Amino acid sequence: MTRKAFIILSSLIVLMATAVSAQDFSFGISEVTVDPVQWAGSVEKKSDTEYILNYEATIEEGWYIYAQKSPAGIPFNFEFLQKDAGVSREKFAQESETKTAFDEIFEEDVIKYVGQNPVLSMPITLTDKSITIVKSVINYQVCKEVCIPQDFYIAHNLKTGKAKVFTDYNEFEKYGASPAQKDKGDSDDDYEEDESTSNKGLWTVFFLSFLGGLAALFTPCVFPMIPMTVSYFTKQSKSRAAGIRNAIIYGISIIIIYVVIGLTVTAIFGATAIVEVSTSVTFNLVFFVLLVVFAISFFGAFEIMLPQKWANKIDRKADRGGYLGIFFMALALAIVSFSCTGPIVGVALVQSITEGGITPIISMLGFSSAIALPFALFAMFPGWLNSLPKSGGWLNTVKVVLGFLELGLALKFLSNADLVVDGNYLPREVFLVLLIAIMIGLALYLFGKIKLAHDTEVKHISVGRLLLGILTTAFILYLIPGVWGAPLKLISGFPPPMNYSESPYGIGGQNTLSESSEEFPDNAEIGPHGLLSFVDYEAGMAYARQENKPVLLDFTGKACVNCRRMEELVWSKPEVLNLLKNDVVLISLYGDSQEELPKEEQGVSASGRRIKTVGNKWSNFQIERYNIVAAPYYVMLDHDETLLNKPVGYTPNAKKYEKWLEKAIITFNNQ
Repeated sequence: MTRKAFIILSSLIVLMATAVSAQDFSFGISEVTVDPVQWAGSVEKKSDTEYILNYEATIEEGWYIYAQKSPAGIPFNFEFLQKDAGVSREKFAQESETKTAFDEIFEEDVIKYVGQNPVLSMPITLTDKSITIVKSVINYQVCKEVCIPQDFYIAHNLKTGKAKVFTDYNEFEKYGASPAQKDKGDSDDDYEEDESTSNKGLWTVFFLSFLGGLAALFTPCVFPMIPMTVSYFTKQSKSRAAGIRNAIIYGISIIIIYVVIGLTVTAIFGATAIVEVSTSVTFNLVFFVLLVVFAISFFGAFEIMLPQKWANKIDRKADRGGYLGIFFMALALAIVSFSCTGPIVGVALVQSITEGGITPIISMLGFSSAIALPFALFAMFPGWLNSLPKSGGWLNTVKVVLGFLELGLALKFLSNADLVVDGNYLPREVFLVLLIAIMIGLALYLFGKIKLAHDTEVKHISVGRLLLGILTTAFILYLIPGVWGAPLKLISGFPPPMNYSESPYGIGGQNTLSESSEEFPDNAEIGPHGLLSFVDYEAGMAYARQENKPVLLDFTGKACVNCRRMEELVWSKPEVLNLLKNDVVLISLYGDSQEELPKEEQGVSASGRRIKTVGNKWSNFQIERYNIVAAPYYVMLDHDETLLNKPVGYTPNAKKYEKWLEKAIITFNNQ
């Protein structure tokens, strides 16, 4: 029998077996297994550029595979997808034991693998160190009574040492094109500090909340409690050690109470709060009103207090003594001091909610640590109590100063709501004028020119108050040029963006682009720093192909603070701005836009998300394409919508961001 006749006959037998099996008949070959070989893989690292890729088979009993150098049958063959792009390999892999035997079907010698678990090991050398995933397509023939030609697809991950086997070629081809995998241009090493950046963010939350706790400590509701509580523990305890222990338990109880509040907020809002909450018009308006109410309360118009019966009930439980009694003493402090601590806790939680994730927990940990620490320290060193300043009018001054600061912060939430609806009711100039007015009020108060209800009569202002007044005045002078277009980088991200303004280019400023000009593309707008920015993905991609430039996909938000910081602190750098203006096409997709889509574009996505607004559309697009919801989030694409390097998020280091852009542009130009 000739080889050609054998292959034709084998194919007919396989087809017959499949048909017979489908009809549940048995004609002697119905036990043919469709996939008698299972594959796995692993990676052995020899050096930074040298690896061994292992291909491990598990073959059903009675079946066998032809080896790489078999003169007959279909020999085992490798095809590397990266063969011309950074990976070199040897012609043949190292293989486990084989045997040569005469085959009656082919009427010549063939080479087969011995046993049911052959292993092939392919040495490779990287010529491009940025590659972390190596893909290969394997062709072979598995035989028993019949021979079945088969392919399988495998991707070896050089970083994890593991391999993933695919049966669907489309999935195999897409694998590695997501942000979680390595792509054309960049090395993961350039961005391995992303986790540390996140950790720095949590430390920042902790530190700022700790400062908020210190501010709350110096309010009339909390400060007088320090000597009273410490004296209670030292007098009621049988020994100094017992007093210190009880004070420490008291401090830990305070921390537990506030962390539980943080846990509750985290459970309510979850890790997606940054998208679902911070971009909500209702959320921002509610917290604007809430912060204004808190500020007015600090000014002395009224006090925000929890029900008195709560405090009475907790006091009775605190009288029980023991560790449980100490815990209820801490809870009583939290309730009694709520009129002073409540507004500060509210601000801390509001800010942490907009950050998302576990930040409410970290925020409350920082806040409560600042409250608890003095009680433990003064119990250990009671002599320090003599150095504490006496309670007096200065405690009310602290409250009033905090009230002015909360009033200024309230403007940010009002601005967020305006930005999301694109109402232009609070452009940058108006925002800054209102902020300047609030700061002028604070300066006048600090200099004693304004007196409020609970202020005590003072003959002269203290040195500390004078210095704080001077600092506030300096801040006012810094803000004033911002009304005429100064960038105000110290508060970048707090006021509305530069282009959300009555005069986007400053007084007397000009821009060469004009949205009314005939040459101005459709679905585009003038973005930060006069950049041409597309707000529609397809329109931007078409323009990029026309101009033969790569695409910078900018997932952003109208109320996104870090997006504004990137635009004002990083994009403004001449080197970065030059690349953005001349070498890429910018597509800015707003995930919080409330503009309603045309009826024909509304509906439900494949993943079950409701699509009603432009923001819904682009948020869903980001999730489905890149499996992430984040802003800012930057993606560099070529004209085939393939990643040019690894996407990045908030990158405050301008040099690093410039390098990221340059690598993607070079990769695009070398295609």
